[in-house]
Amino acid sequence: MSDHLARARELLAAHPVVDGHNDLPWALRQQVRYDLDRRDIATDQSADLHTDLPRLRAGGVGAQFWSVYVRTDMAGDEAVSATLEQIDAVRQLAARYPADLRLAFTADDMEAARAEGRIASLMGAEGGHSINSSLGTLRALHRLGVRYMTLTHNDNVPWADSATDEPVAGGLTAFGEEVVREMNRLGMLVDLSHVSAGTMRDALRVSEAPVIFSHSSARAVCDHPRNVPDDVLAALPANGGMAMATFVPKFILPEAVAWTRAADENMRAHDLHHLDTTAEAMAVHRAFEAASPRPLATASTVADHLDHMREVAGIDHIGIGGDFDGTAFTPSDLADVSGYPNLIAELLRRRWSEGDLAKLTWGNAVRVLRAAESVAAATTRGPSNATRESLDG
Repeated sequence: MSDHLARARELLAAHPVVDGHNDLPWALRQQVRYDLDRRDIATDQSADLHTDLPRLRAGGVGAQFWSVYVRTDMAGDEAVSATLEQIDAVRQLAARYPADLRLAFTADDMEAARAEGRIASLMGAEGGHSINSSLGTLRALHRLGVRYMTLTHNDNVPWADSATDEPVAGGLTAFGEEVVREMNRLGMLVDLSHVSAGTMRDALRVSEAPVIFSHSSARAVCDHPRNVPDDVLAALPANGGMAMATFVPKFILPEAVAWTRAADENMRAHDLHHLDTTAEAMAVHRAFEAASPRPLATASTVADHLDHMREVAGIDHIGIGGDFDGTAFTPSDLADVSGYPNLIAELLRRRWSEGDLAKLTWGNAVRVLRAAESVAAATTRGPSNATRESLDG
């Protein structure tokens, strides 16, 4: 494996990782309320975070979509305000570390950052609750630099069904379809991680631009509703989009699904949110894990998903979205953002070509964003002022 690891690092130096989803902004909000002196990511933050600049460099990361996620129990204007604070946090990071991070809004910006040796910093809003059913708010987020929106998080929004909630709309409502069309008009990528299979299929039917899954793996390999069914993967070539495999053990390792359900119940029994990664919450997690050892995912587990996704969707339609700092647990050899070379080494061991790996890590994500920009540039219709009430009644 040592030869494979050396080759992986060489490949990442030329074709760095574009990671589709990292929740560092939420972790900074939750842990220190954005006090960057207390979480100076120019230094080792491994005691508290999956992410810091030295480990991003060690991992060969060249572009990161920072999630500007807010919890779904934040509703209405509270969700919008919190999303704005998350965007502000990403901008604070870029301003504080200009030698390492460059804000990026276009595919050309991504390429320019790579040429400068900086990490392109893009933003994705995680959940349609962030726009409070307002297309004007969607446009405002785009003007502030948000370049994808995940249509739902773990709960339904009034116009789209989530993968992990009881279906209400049966996919997208009429207003949900208008959200997709407006995102196409803006050049904002439609992200289908977290949404129900019905919402996925509706979005693929409506979208004129490539869609993405910013952090989802293959349902055929691990039967979890957060993953992508084969018929949807097979539809990506016609759409031009891509699915970015996630590393979250409960989504990729069948044995981890039941264990995680029990761990989540244990968190709730301690009056803690199951996604909480504060020191208090992690102490509860570690105590549970000591009493009930968790099944361990590895880079090989992720590679199994990527093998399947490549077989069904094709090499031009897959990528990587680790979900670091958005999950309590990670694979043993993908423990933080420094671990990507281990995954690339595993794929090299499986005889993936360097050309295919260059598409996986860098090329596909840049192509998809550029294609969305091209669709927006060719669109002649003006901004939609439709409301949910006017379309859905």
